[in-house]
Amino acid sequence: MNGVSMTTVRWPDPRGLAAAAAAIGLVLVVVLSPDAARVHAADVFQSLRAPGEAAFIAGHRGDQEGAPENTLPAFELAIASQAQFIETDLQLTSDGVPVLMHDWTVDRTTDGSGPVWTYTWDELSRLDAGRWYADEFTGTRVPALSQLLDLVRSSNTRVLLELKGSWNVAQLQFVADDIERFGLDGRVIVASFDIMSLKALATVAPDMPRLVISRTIAGDPAILAATCGAVAIVTSARFVRDNPDAVTRIHEAGLGVLLYTLNDKETWSDATSLGVDGIITDLPAQLDRWLADTRLAAPAAAATLETRRG
Repeated sequence: MNGVSMTTVRWPDPRGLAAAAAAIGLVLVVVLSPDAARVHAADVFQSLRAPGEAAFIAGHRGDQEGAPENTLPAFELAIASQAQFIETDLQLTSDGVPVLMHDWTVDRTTDGSGPVWTYTWDELSRLDAGRWYADEFTGTRVPALSQLLDLVRSSNTRVLLELKGSWNVAQLQFVADDIERFGLDGRVIVASFDIMSLKALATVAPDMPRLVISRTIAGDPAILAATCGAVAIVTSARFVRDNPDAVTRIHEAGLGVLLYTLNDKETWSDATSLGVDGIITDLPAQLDRWLADTRLAAPAAAATLETRRG
């Protein structure tokens, strides 16, 4: 079983749960007392960036430039690219094994068909998750969370897990157990659109950093984050572009800011100029090279300007 933990619990269809939880979550933002975060953004991300400072890199589903998304080869490339984080999506099989898959169904990225949660781990692990990308990846499998954690524990890379849909305490306990089993408690952070899932995680693992994902932010970002004890907000490039003071407001609340999913030099430059703390990208190796080139170019430009002044 490759060290994958198993249970015999079968879970309900998460699509309905996600919709109901989202509606409840919006009400709870208003009526519940905020949860105090047990960790702080500056501790998780070393510091909050100032405008012009380089953001950390999170490889979105690995490094998709060279391997199929959410597979071990893609994560190996992201680790080699010096990305500080690997970002991936987490769902459960019908028998309760946390697996890495973005879409609700397996159709797009495997040779199977149907929703992820209708498969047992044994069934899902037999699907081909690489041939759609390139012939050389034929036979690549959908990884379990435990396989990713086993891969990263010998590196310095950290893991950003996005919970897909709605999760309860019992389901999140499987995730927390895997993280503890591989000794990665301080190197994993968890993000979700679903506030109730983040609150459930606070019950299971109160010291695990939590990020709330929101395409837009209405009102005080501190209220949104405090409701689920989040240390940072993951939001869209469009939102910060349309609201130039958004990064400053979030930082003033003591929160980090991550942007998804930026894949070109223009958006990387805009994010850096705003002081965004983290950039989630499909191209971590390219972003790493761009940041290195930018750091090298800055002193040269300053020296040229000084020469002209002289």
